[in-house]
Amino acid sequence: MRVCAGVVCCVQARPFSPPKNCNASPPPAPLARAESSSSLSSTASLSAANTPTVGTSRGPSPVSLGSQDSLPIAVAFTESVNAYFKGADPSKCIVKITGDMTVSFPSGIIKIFTNNPSPAVLSFRLKNTSKLEQVLPNQQLLFSDPSQSDSNSKDFWLNMQALTAYLRKMSEQNPAVSYYNVDILKYQVSSSGIQSTPLNLAVYWKCSPSTTDVRVDYRYNPEALPSRASLSSIQVLVPVDGGVTSMQSLPAALWNAEQNKALWKMSDVSEKSENEGSGSLRAKFELSEGPSNPATLAVQFFSEGHTLSGVEMELVGTGYRLSLTKKRFTTGRYMADC
Repeated sequence: MRVCAGVVCCVQARPFSPPKNCNASPPPAPLARAESSSSLSSTASLSAANTPTVGTSRGPSPVSLGSQDSLPIAVAFTESVNAYFKGADPSKCIVKITGDMTVSFPSGIIKIFTNNPSPAVLSFRLKNTSKLEQVLPNQQLLFSDPSQSDSNSKDFWLNMQALTAYLRKMSEQNPAVSYYNVDILKYQVSSSGIQSTPLNLAVYWKCSPSTTDVRVDYRYNPEALPSRASLSSIQVLVPVDGGVTSMQSLPAALWNAEQNKALWKMSDVSEKSENEGSGSLRAKFELSEGPSNPATLAVQFFSEGHTLSGVEMELVGTGYRLSLTKKRFTTGRYMADC
């Protein structure tokens, strides 16, 4: 930011065009305040991996299971991407991506585990783990072999006695639910600055005593995303102080006078969108108490059916079958300054 002839300016000389390669190591500061919880788990703190949590949700009706049947389970991968953009300089972009793996057990499985003193051990393999720089299993329920040499896969198996006791306790507390979600492990995904952000951002402010102009440039980044992944329900929230009396915006934004914030809502963005998912949001604000102070904007979006890490899970051995796999990533603290 600079002050010029009574006008507060936060304008970059060059247009927004993030390069495809960004090898600079980002500074460690802003994401200390940009930690975020994943929307499908109780916490995204990697230090909390030792504590299993239970979730109840609408889902399939309770399953009648025979002791000789292959027992159905479901798995969900949920990732959270935190990012901080500073101006149009890609070397200042800071990124942190975390993930959770949750396994769902139908309530009918508890009776089978309880009646069988030695149920089949539930074993699984994580694949495509080369992008994971930290994996923290739930130590109360999960075992792994630290000597595994394959950097692209990791094998795990559950402590069936501990799992049975845990599910039994949960069924006593919530006897009417149809299935239980158990946090199995958490992980952190390696990132490469702006290359790892699904939506690149740059924001520009021009502030005078009577008006404020804001422009937000965005670009869908296919390098960070699986093929055909789209970003859904994008919202861009920009705080503007200085006593806003009116707003003109393109595309149209909503102004919240109580919170002094402008909100843009966009539909899905992908490579198939106009300009391959690139565009600009512009607004001009008339002020009664200017000039405004350039503020940090926040962005939200999510994508169903995909993860940023590409991690997969497959069952190992017999006794169980994978009835459903759900994948999702969403924004945590996704912010941009000029």
